Amino acid sequence: MGGETSSTTPAASPFARLARAHALSTAGDTLVATALAGSLFFSISPDAARTRVALYLVLTMAPFAVVAPLIGPWIDRRAGGRRSMVVLSAAARAVVCLLMVDDIDNLLLFPEAFAVLVLAKGYQVARASLVPGLVRDEARLVEANSKLVLISGVVGLLAAAPGVAVLQLGSEWVLALATAVFASATVAAWRIPRTRVAVEPAGPVERAELRGAGILLAASAMAVLRAVVGFLSFLVAFALRADDAPAWWFGAVLGASAVGALIGAAVAPRLRRSVLEERILLACLVGTAAAAVGLLWVGGRLSAALLAAVVGLCATAGKLCFDSIVQSDAPDANQGASFARFEARFQLVWVAGAFLPVVLPIPLPVGFVAIAAITAGAAFLYATGRRFTTTRLGSSVAARGARASRRLSRRVARVGVRSPS
Repeated sequence: MGGETSSTTPAASPFARLARAHALSTAGDTLVATALAGSLFFSISPDAARTRVALYLVLTMAPFAVVAPLIGPWIDRRAGGRRSMVVLSAAARAVVCLLMVDDIDNLLLFPEAFAVLVLAKGYQVARASLVPGLVRDEARLVEANSKLVLISGVVGLLAAAPGVAVLQLGSEWVLALATAVFASATVAAWRIPRTRVAVEPAGPVERAELRGAGILLAASAMAVLRAVVGFLSFLVAFALRADDAPAWWFGAVLGASAVGALIGAAVAPRLRRSVLEERILLACLVGTAAAAVGLLWVGGRLSAALLAAVVGLCATAGKLCFDSIVQSDAPDANQGASFARFEARFQLVWVAGAFLPVVLPIPLPVGFVAIAAITAGAAFLYATGRRFTTTRLGSSVAARGARASRRLSRRVARVGVRSPS
């Protein structure tokens, strides 16, 4: 062509940059899980593994439990503080995966694997705090979180295929691939804009809103769902190991969970247009309990994969609804800082749930009964608590009107908003 043409590629939006880093981080975590399925981690006897897994769960998550509440608010008030946490998490996971390549056949693999776990948990907390500052307005916040969950599900499934293929060469090759992916995630995270999540500490109005009955009830319900995710993950892992199941069954359960999460992320935003978030969250608890009871009669490895899919769906849909409840019932709260605090608590609850099937050899049917009992009980308490809270609010016309106004505003926003970036 004779004429000179100039074309400019539009710069990626801040949210799109976070989405890229998130996709790479998810791919790396999937590859690590694939590598571990074919390594010493699942080849030693279940009884020997229980002690080590329990020990490293405590050793890796105890610092997280102590440090996160102390340094989290300080990091929020620093420009680029949470972005730095995302960068450091990706870079550290790249280094640890590189170390795991050499330690694939010795017991150092255990502390290194759980180091990757705690770094992934720290990333999830940092990501939760970043999203509100990277979308254009608060009406798009829940949709943005939904898109990140969809990315997690799609990328997790896509990354599993090359992971399984490379696994034929050996787990160390999968870990080498994970190292490269986390290195790429580090570069992508560095391109996320520097934001200050919170300018100053939470004030009395913000603290009062976040301690409201509606938010505390929803947080308790969501905590139960997260605990079930952790509980089921290790319950199934040890059950499959005790049954000498082939490695591909671990991948099948992970894949089922990812598919469930995808469905939850796709369905929840549509349900929220016509159903209150509290009712969806209650349905997630009831649905988990019903699935655990129904699949108890199916039995076998298939029931574990199916329940993983249901739990993935309910936990994902529940989290999106919880985010919306916080946004609606605490309009004066700093969304980034509050999301980070709740996410840190949910991660610790996940570990608490995971700890039980590690220290106790729980048969799969007994685990299903426990899941059904816990979620059914949580559903009853949540419904009762909501009814009591609604009755108290109903005595105040002003309170009822304010709540209805916020709900109506949110419905209007949903109709008018389609994309977070």
